[in-house]
Amino acid sequence: MKFLDQAKVYIKSGNGGNGCSSFRREKYIEFGGPNGGDGGRGGDVIAVAVPGLNTLIDFRYQQHFKAQKGRPGQGRQMTGANGQHVVIKLPVGTEIIDEETGETIADLTEAGQEITLLRGGDGGRGNLHFKSSTNRAPRRADPGWPGQEMTIILRLKLIADAGLVGLPNAGKSTFLAATSRATPKIADYPFTTLHPQLGVVYAEGQEFVLADIPGLIEGAHEGLGLGDRFLGHIERCGVLLHLVDGTQEDVVGAYRTVRHEMQEYGGGLAEKTEIIGLNKCDALDEEIIAEKKAALAKAAGAPVYVLSGVSGEGVDKVLSALLGEIKRDRAARAEEKAAAQSVKTVSGDVEADGGWTP
Repeated sequence: MKFLDQAKVYIKSGNGGNGCSSFRREKYIEFGGPNGGDGGRGGDVIAVAVPGLNTLIDFRYQQHFKAQKGRPGQGRQMTGANGQHVVIKLPVGTEIIDEETGETIADLTEAGQEITLLRGGDGGRGNLHFKSSTNRAPRRADPGWPGQEMTIILRLKLIADAGLVGLPNAGKSTFLAATSRATPKIADYPFTTLHPQLGVVYAEGQEFVLADIPGLIEGAHEGLGLGDRFLGHIERCGVLLHLVDGTQEDVVGAYRTVRHEMQEYGGGLAEKTEIIGLNKCDALDEEIIAEKKAALAKAAGAPVYVLSGVSGEGVDKVLSALLGEIKRDRAARAEEKAAAQSVKTVSGDVEADGGWTP
């Protein structure tokens, strides 16, 4: 299945059905009076996050979603049927953005999360509603209200516990393949990875999801090399593994380039917990490794792990460090969610009681 992380979609809710102008007709009843029914309500446009999807490729083949119109009212006070809703199924982690204003309408981060994007138009009233003491036979019936329409941008941001960052050819895909069952393309040239990849990593009897994004280049935060879209996929990660190619001459410059792009992009990337790995140590001797490790640690102000995705050297230590940070991040998120739920519950109790009693 091809990976697609952005799509533009046109949506429209259903128009309301027209009201009916009708009169009662029965034998021996000369003046039956109005009995026109109301029109049905138009269908809504609903977006829902479903598990099992990890791409927006379906929206390459269908870009228009229109809900059903409400049925018109009929005589004998019969109300028209409501139009059927249209449900748009999206992967977990999809942002819905208004194309015209650029405003984020919704961020579907949990399976089952649902939002009504557009509401259908109300049905028109039949002539029965306009009967009065002075107008016993009204012929007025209202048309249904039109539905709403808009164009939205769907932007998928992968849900992962940890993310891999680094310059092109830093060995990120090799690390992902060595630690999970993911099978990314691996080759000895930059930009081998063209789409984000996900892998489930097992470490110390536990598992977590690791995301590999294509290599970043200078100016990525401005969109060069689609870098701004790739950086969006690691916004939700709790911890980042920053791999630096140990075989290149200037490891400090490589580290600072990626850090600069993350800071300029924003989204809280620069504030995320970062684990630094000096990769491809199997191709270096001990003296060069020690020299580059010291220079990198001084520039980053943090410890540096020496590893090799090919030989497996140092990989277990890196996975253990990642798992420790992921556990802390999960615990912090759980506390925040519990606190938010507690506040929501208290607010609901206050509204139900009509406010605090002195």
